[in-house]
Formats: sequence, structure tokens, C-alpha cells
Amino acid sequence: MGLRFIFMLTRNDRTVEEAAVHLDTALRLGVRHVGFKDIGLPIDQLKALNRTIKAGGATSYLEVVSLDPESEVASARAAVKIGVDILLGGTRVDDVLPVVAGSGIRYYPFPGRIVGHPSVLEGSIDEIVASAMAMTARDGVDGLDLLAYRFAGDVPALMKAVCEAVAKPVVMAGSIATAERIAMVKDAGAAGFTIGTAALDGLYPADDKSVAGQLAAIIRDVAALNRHLSPFHKRNLAGAFDEVEGNGSPTTVGRINDMQIKLTKLSGEHMWRFHKHEDCMFFVHKGRMLMKFRDREELVDEGEFIVVPHGVEYCPVAMDEPCEIVLIEPDAAAPADDRPAAAIHHKRAVNG
Repeated sequence: MGLRFIFMLTRNDRTVEEAAVHLDTALRLGVRHVGFKDIGLPIDQLKALNRTIKAGGATSYLEVVSLDPESEVASARAAVKIGVDILLGGTRVDDVLPVVAGSGIRYYPFPGRIVGHPSVLEGSIDEIVASAMAMTARDGVDGLDLLAYRFAGDVPALMKAVCEAVAKPVVMAGSIATAERIAMVKDAGAAGFTIGTAALDGLYPADDKSVAGQLAAIIRDVAALNRHLSPFHKRNLAGAFDEVEGNGSPTTVGRINDMQIKLTKLSGEHMWRFHKHEDCMFFVHKGRMLMKFRDREELVDEGEFIVVPHGVEYCPVAMDEPCEIVLIEPDAAAPADDRPAAAIHHKRAVNG
């Protein structure tokens, strides 16, 4: 799984009043992880946000920012009542675990010492790592929410140390507002990160300072880090055929999974052949092709295609010359005694 971007509908550790509007924007852009705090909106509105998140196919998060035991337990109970997927934050594992037990909520508490509001992370790296290890050793703790960028020390070193010390996923939080910081989060081995205020206030480096523009920029940068950007651009089929030799071996112009996309120009009648294990498809881009089978003949006109199943003998004949064909067939090497489509350039003259 790639690095997860969790969009927090929060500013300064409070869910914003216009959260529903921003949520609609996020879901339309394809954001699949959305969170909020239990502070800022009444619970009925938080329930509505959660329903919308799930209806949009996304995972919901509630992050706890409570500083006293009673408030933290109340926040955990709110998470259960709202029905979120993941509970982030909080430090009182012993108090929270009984509350979320059996609810199906995944629990990611804060390691280390959390103080203030907005929250900051205090302590040495060694102390925070020790806290992280102790927390993740507990049954019912599914991961960690590390306030990495609310730490005054060496943040990259902290993130890497925590990720290397624990076997459960770590989410990074706190003022992650640049592509460089997101890259550091990924390099550290984190499972995901949160951004809230930066996107809502137009602080992420992007030409478009709207929430939609900010989210689009973050999604793009995360996709690049996850290697989820396509290197391919559209191609013109007629132009591609201009580069193919007449009646030569098929030219491979693309691949889809284990399938090859090939272009060839046929002239005349070709050899009878069959594939032992692979099906193939012939799409006529220009001209007409007669496909001979042992029981019948099919005339395939321009814009039409025909599938030849494996084990079936066939013989293609170009009725117009050259006949431009798109072949789609498996990429695997054919057995030595097979007669693959790559041999299609062997022909004999059409009688008459």
C-alpha cells in the first residue's frame, strides 16, 4: 500500500464549521481518507460527516485532542457513537481500550508526552520510541499517531526511529505543509500523514489557494511519491501505423498487464496457425481482413475485431493491401512448436 493522505476537516485542532462543504470537495477529488476532531461541531453533525465519508467510499478518522482522562474517555465514547473507522490520538491507552473494545474501531494513540492546545510532542527521541514500543505491544492498539511535526527536535530522525522500532503502521501529524515534508514522511516508512489547517488556509505550495486546488496539489504530490502517475500519453493510431513496416513482423507499441498491443500491416494470404495456450484479438484499423477457420470464413471490416481462441486453427487474408491490424495477445513466449502471431509475416500469394 502507498502512503495515505488523510485530509483533516480541522483548523487548530477543531473541526471547522464548513466541514461538510470541504468534505464534498474532497470526495469529488477522490480523497479516500478523511478525519475530524471531536471538538468544534455537535455530535449530530459529526455523525452526518461520518455517514457522508463512508457513503463516499472513504475511511473515517476521529482524532482526540483531550488533555485530561475524563475528556479522553468521553472522546473515545464519541468515536464509538459516531461510528468512525479509526480513532487517532490520545495517550491513555488503559482508559480507552475498554471503551473501543468490540466496536471495530482501529486505535492509533499518540506516543510520547503530549502537552498544550494545539498539542505539541515533548521528550527525547529515545523516550518517544520507548513509549511507541510499549503502546504497540498492547492488544487493541492497531498503530500510532505520531505528532512528528509538533516535535522541537530532529523530526526526520524521530519519524525514522519510531517507524523502525514498531511493526504496526504509523501516521504522521502536525504541520505537514510541503511536498518536501511529505517525502520525508514516506522516506521514514510511515503509513500515512494528516493535513488540515495547511490545506484549508491555502498554505500548501500551489498556484491555486482554494481548498480544491490545495487538495489536488497534495494528491498529485502523493501520487508521484507512490509512483502512481502514468508515464504514458495518448498516441494517434494512424500515426503509429506510419512507423510500421509493410507486411513485416508485428511491432509492439504497448503492454497492459501481461498482454501486448501490436501493430502489423498484412498483405495477401498467410499461413495456417494456432496457439496452444493463448487467445488473441485482431482489430482491423484500415482495410478488410478475411479470417479463415476450418468450419467457416469471417470477413472483418474496418472498425471490427475478431477473437481467435487458443487451440483453434486460423488463417488471415488481407482483402485490401495493406490491411492495418491491431493485435492484442499475451506477452509470454510461446512454446517452440506453437505458431505465434509474430510469424504472421510468412505469406503465400492469394490464388487468382
